[in-house]
This record gives sequence, structure tokens and C-alpha cells, in this order.
Amino acid sequence: MKKLFVLLFIAFFPLVGQAQKKVEKTINVSAVCGMCKERIEKALDVKGVVFCEYTVESQELFVVYKPKKIEWSSIEDLILEAGHDIGEKKANDESYGALDGCCKYRSQEVLDAHK
Repeated sequence: MKKLFVLLFIAFFPLVGQAQKKVEKTINVSAVCGMCKERIEKALDVKGVVFCEYTVESQELFVVYKPKKIEWSSIEDLILEAGHDIGEKKANDESYGALDGCCKYRSQEVLDAHK
């Protein structure tokens, strides 16, 4: 019986380790304030995202996720749907338009107000 257990453990151990694989990634996301930070982090409160933290000052988003649970492109889509640009990828006008006035990071007036 012990031999059977050991054989099963050896056979399935690699699968358990593989299922736990996590990927860390840092990307630039356009935002200007604490409300933006909360919105971005809340958008990534989904299955497969283990951890995320946005830093307004550096405009960097650090994400830890499980690629078996969620694809990177889906994470990007969630950020864009929340109204925030990711580098050259732009949030659609509807999502960006839904942001509070103080969060309109494409406006020079808003950027100047947050300096």
C-alpha cells in the first residue's frame, strides 16, 4: 500500500507544482491619483490574479497571476475596460469618458493639477 501511495505521489507531484506556477509582470498604466489606483486594482480583483499593486508616482502596475487561470491579454483588457491606457494601447472612448473628471489623465489641465 505504501508503494502505491509513493508511486501516485511521484506521478502527480509534477502536476501539482505546475498548477501553482505564477508569473510576475510590471507594466506602465496611465493614471493620476488614488482613485485611479483603486479602480485599476479593483478591476484586477478576478480569479487568476494573485496580487497587483499600482504606484501612481511611477505609473507602474505590478501583477502576479496564474497563466493557467487567466491570460495576460485578459488582464490587459480589464485595465483598458476600466478606462486606463497601457503604453500604446488606448482605452476606448466610452471607458475613458466614464472616468471622474480628476482622473482624465489625457488632459494637460488634469496633469498640471496633479503636479
